[in-house]
Amino acid sequence: MKITINPENPQPRLISQVVDILNKGGVIAYPTDTFYGIGCHLRDKRAIEKIYHLKRRPKTKPFSIICCDLKDISQYARVSNYAYKSMRRLLPGPYTFVLEATHLVPKIMLTKRKTVGLRVPDHNVCRAIVRELGSPIISTSATLPDGTVLADPHDIDQHLGHALDAVIDAGPISVAPSSVVSLIDDAPEVIRAGQGDVRMFV
Repeated sequence: MKITINPENPQPRLISQVVDILNKGGVIAYPTDTFYGIGCHLRDKRAIEKIYHLKRRPKTKPFSIICCDLKDISQYARVSNYAYKSMRRLLPGPYTFVLEATHLVPKIMLTKRKTVGLRVPDHNVCRAIVRELGSPIISTSATLPDGTVLADPHDIDQHLGHALDAVIDAGPISVAPSSVVSLIDDAPEVIRAGQGDVRMFV
């Protein structure tokens, strides 16, 4: 199913339709400020495992999660004053921040070090979905098994639609990844330089 949503002013009725799909264990493709993502409700283990299978990804490589704001992040990660001030300057934006996870993060989403990657994308649609859902959603890029990034919802529907419950069409978007920055122990480490200025961490 393809659902076309206005990227500037997401229609509440359509956002509610997407949230209903997620609450019923659905897996969706949705826009972010970097890639289209594939995701599900953070607390739906069966849906998360379905995404691992779709991505052919080992469970030793957890996905990151999408939050709607900094307050959301502080529920799922231990946020120091330094981390809070750093993220407040940059979010929403094309960054994934790695932090020590709280007990609210499901075990299937944790690294061996009990850390988690968190995002607050600068995209109205995905933040509206998370806000309405009242819970984060899983974030992994919409790619083919060979690593090809699918930047257009039509291509996502064509190649992955059989395995998804909905494809959210908010138009084509960029295909540059987020910058990934670890803020663990207030010792910033740039894991991946993508979109987003990381000079303050170098």
